[in-house]
Amino acid sequence: MGIRESDLRAAIEAAFPGADVQITDLAGDNDHYAAHIVCESFRGLTRVAQHKAVYAALGGRMGGELHALQLTTAIPS
Repeated sequence: MGIRESDLRAAIEAAFPGADVQITDLAGDNDHYAAHIVCESFRGLTRVAQHKAVYAALGGRMGGELHALQLTTAIPS
């Protein structure tokens, strides 16, 4: 089935207002993406906690609409 890039971006941006979000469709199938998210709200969180926050923002789409997400998170420099 897959998820459109715009829908993936919207879900992330809704959860992390003001974040710099870059999405890349890795396979052209709307099912495998890479996301690079730079967000101030990640400050003080471990990398694992940052990634968990992103997965929580996706609201259960992982394993359903979205098969794979290569995730990179960072705080603004």
